[in-house]
Amino acid sequence: MNYHQYHPIDVVNGPGTRSALFVSGCEHNCKGCYNQSTWSLRSGHPYTQELEDRIIADLNDIRIPKRGLSLSGGDPLHPQNVSTVLQLVKRVKKECSGKDIWLWTGYVLADLSEAQKQVLGYIDVLVDGKFVKDLADPSLDWRGSSNQVVHYLTSQS
Repeated sequence: MNYHQYHPIDVVNGPGTRSALFVSGCEHNCKGCYNQSTWSLRSGHPYTQELEDRIIADLNDIRIPKRGLSLSGGDPLHPQNVSTVLQLVKRVKKECSGKDIWLWTGYVLADLSEAQKQVLGYIDVLVDGKFVKDLADPSLDWRGSSNQVVHYLTSQS
C-alpha cells in the first residue's frame, strides 16, 4: 500500500484532535473530488513498518492527547489496501486504548466485500458513499455530499 500524507495532528477529519492517514488508490473517480492526486495506487510513498510504528506512537503520545485515527484517501477500502489497513486498525485497537477510528470510503456499506467487512470490526465510524458533486453541501458534518452516510458502528464513537 502507498499513502499520500500522514498528519500526526489533525483537527479537521473527525472529532477532536486526531492523527490522519491519507492512503493512495481509489477507483471511484468522483467528479469534483478534492483529492484526485490520491487516485493512483502507485502515487505517494510506500507504507512502511516505520510509519505504522510512528502512527501508534503518535496516538499514544500523552503530550498532545488524541481522540483517535482518521483513515481517508484515496480509499482505505480499495481492494489492494484492505490487508494493510486491517493490520493497522487491529494494531491501533490492541495498542492504543480508548482511541476511536474513523474511515471514509467511496464504497457503500451494503456492497462491501467480505474482506472489506473485516475492517469494520475494528473501526468505530464509517463514512460511506461516493462524493456526488451535485449533492455537495458544505454544512454537512464529516461528509461532502448528502448521499454519503455516517455509520456509528460502536458506542465509543
